[in-house]
Formats: sequence, structure tokens, C-alpha cells
Amino acid sequence: MNVGDAARYSGLPAKTIRYYEEIGLIAPNRAGNGYRDYSDDDIHRLTFLRRARTLGFSIDDCRQLMALYQDRTRASQDVRAIASAHVAAIEEKIRELQSMRGTLQKLIHACHGDERPDCPILEEMAGRETVN
Repeated sequence: MNVGDAARYSGLPAKTIRYYEEIGLIAPNRAGNGYRDYSDDDIHRLTFLRRARTLGFSIDDCRQLMALYQDRTRASQDVRAIASAHVAAIEEKIRELQSMRGTLQKLIHACHGDERPDCPILEEMAGRETVN
């Protein structure tokens, strides 16, 4: 099947599929005319990648997960380690976002939001004033 069909069946844009081929995540066969010819296995791999990316795994993580998925001698602890590291990164990102939210909430509270030009939000961003 062509890239348009592969996109429809996998749920990925054709541009993403071509990118995945470019970086070596997938390698579809080529028809006699040189066009990509995606197999059912390619669609399965593309769907796998779509789901992994939806969960926020990086391209490098996806590469490792795909290799582990295709390796029937894999140890599940290897997969678990990648997933656990990803959860730790998500938790760190959540902490960072909560900190940003807290800072912004304090700045918003400190801002009068009126016609005056003074603005604690801009002052904080400029490094001139800190709201505690």
C-alpha cells in the first residue's frame, strides 16, 4: 500500500511516516517503480509508534521500544526501565509546571490589572523584582 493508505490505517500523517523512514524507524519495501510499499507489518509498527509517541516517549525511546518489541528474547525489565524513566521525567515536568503555575499565580495576584503602567509580571520577567 502507498503512503496515503499507510497514513489512513496507522493514524499518522504521511509527512510523519516519511520522517520515520528518514530516521530509520521504519523501512518499507519499494515497488518496482520506486514508490514505498507498506506492508501490514509496517502499519503495525507505525501504529505502535503512534501510540508510543502519544504516551510522550521520545524518538530514541521509541527506537529502543521498537527494538525490544521485535526481540522475542527481550527481558521485560528492559521495557519496564524505559517506561519507569519516562514516568520519572513526566513527574519532574509536572513539578516544574506546578512551580511555574505557582509563580504566575503570585504574579497575577500582585498585578493590579488597571490602567497604570507598572506591572509586577513584566518586572519579574525582566529580573527586576521578585514576588514572594
